[in-house]
Amino acid sequence: MFQSKVSGVQVLGKVIGQQSEILTPEALSFVAKLHRLFNPTRKQLLQARDERYRAIQAGASLDFLPETAHIRNDLTWRAARPAPGLIDRRVEITGPVDRKMVINALNSGARTFMADFEDSSSPTWFNLIDGQVNMRDAVRRTITFANAQGKEYKLRQDGKLATLLVRPRGWHMEEAHVLVDGERCSASIFDFGLYFFHNARATVAAGFGPYFYLPKMESYLEARLWNDIFNVAQDELGMARGTIRGTVLIETILAAFQMDEIIYELRDHSAGLNCGRWDYIFSVIKKFRHDPRFILPDRSAVTMSSHFMDSYVRLLIKTCHLRGVHAMGGMAAQIPIKNDAAANQAAMAKVRADKRREVLAGHDGTWVAHPALVAIALEEFDRHMASPNQFHVRREDVVVGAADLLNTNVAGGKITEAGVRDNISVGLIYMANWLNGSGCVPIHNLMEDAATAEISRSQLYQWVRHAARTADGTVVTPQFAARILGEEAAKLDRKSYPALDLAVKYMGSQMTGDRYDDFLTTLCYDSIVKTENGPKL
Repeated sequence: MFQSKVSGVQVLGKVIGQQSEILTPEALSFVAKLHRLFNPTRKQLLQARDERYRAIQAGASLDFLPETAHIRNDLTWRAARPAPGLIDRRVEITGPVDRKMVINALNSGARTFMADFEDSSSPTWFNLIDGQVNMRDAVRRTITFANAQGKEYKLRQDGKLATLLVRPRGWHMEEAHVLVDGERCSASIFDFGLYFFHNARATVAAGFGPYFYLPKMESYLEARLWNDIFNVAQDELGMARGTIRGTVLIETILAAFQMDEIIYELRDHSAGLNCGRWDYIFSVIKKFRHDPRFILPDRSAVTMSSHFMDSYVRLLIKTCHLRGVHAMGGMAAQIPIKNDAAANQAAMAKVRADKRREVLAGHDGTWVAHPALVAIALEEFDRHMASPNQFHVRREDVVVGAADLLNTNVAGGKITEAGVRDNISVGLIYMANWLNGSGCVPIHNLMEDAATAEISRSQLYQWVRHAARTADGTVVTPQFAARILGEEAAKLDRKSYPALDLAVKYMGSQMTGDRYDDFLTTLCYDSIVKTENGPKL
């Protein structure tokens, strides 16, 4: 076992090569201090999430908070001005933190790159610590890679590298391989703390700064916790407060009612909000899974033109621009389709239309998951956004109320057997890959991550729970879902998916209408921990 040499801190994971340069006594002491200071608040806020869901389940309505109306109604306050490297964010690329992908993303031509320790990374110990090594080298522009065939990857030399942002894991996750005073370290604090400690000063020296994406928050108090952590972290390293910038993903229905408040809590550190569309759909299903009025049709039918999705986007743009921060658009999950020119052309046309819709709505930038989509997104934003951003597009015409955010009726949307089968297939293949260490998986010509897999398994729970009917009248029973699960599993080769049996077990547990885990990642995480230092699953 690696000896941390820090009182009260145990590192249970195997540490190899340069990883020891990340887990230094100084870095671990920094992480431990943040954990000791703020983990009690984190746990209280997670408890508050549970209490809020129980209230919703008991019939409480969602609305804008009366106790924070003064923040929403004060039209004079503004957040910090955009930081260096974050003024023009018209196209952002996202992806996991493995070495080759980091290089390709930085070279992609996108304005910024969100290196993701969360939804597109499987949180194996190796992935996390190696990812921190890769972040260190990326910040210092020394990162290189050679694959097994000898092909070399290195950073472009023309100065057009994407600005780096890092997304730590959400508040609900814990890092099992690091114990602080006998308890698992907060995964959010662990990911943030290691990156900030090693790279904060170097990012400023490189002309940008320590920039982050903050996932899956459900309240402004969770944003306040991040702001408190930012302040202490900057003080500890002797950096000016406000050096850190954080973009918050609005990817829960509860956060959609608190956008002004979230920006306000982070106002000295805010870099705006992002429409985390896939997690947002997941959150709507999750928070109203007990209520048959919120049953959604096939995932493919829930588009950005759906009333509740369009309302959330318009409100986000209006809110951000009123407060002087970026309103970032959502993910294009399409990937190039090889050997089928017609299908590829249709997929790229969808990307182009999506990005055109976003820029015309007033977004300041957008997300893509694949380097090949960067040029398409840039073309649309360059054509329709002549300035670095669109803060001047205030959307004062927008009026969005609680009823708009909660109107989940999808015109013409249906539940189909193909939709049931697709959800099971996506969830199964994704989980099998995630359990084997890969969190970003191309499935059916889309780049799937934890957020899209969450929609798949949550819809299955919802449909079975309420005995929903498909368009042809078939009732989605546990037996019906189990039969399709068996059929989809039988299509997969166990040599290619060594964790398939475990994925079937976990997926099956979510399709009975009884058990529902808050997150797939927490459902499956301990299985990764148990096999971390042994053979692959």
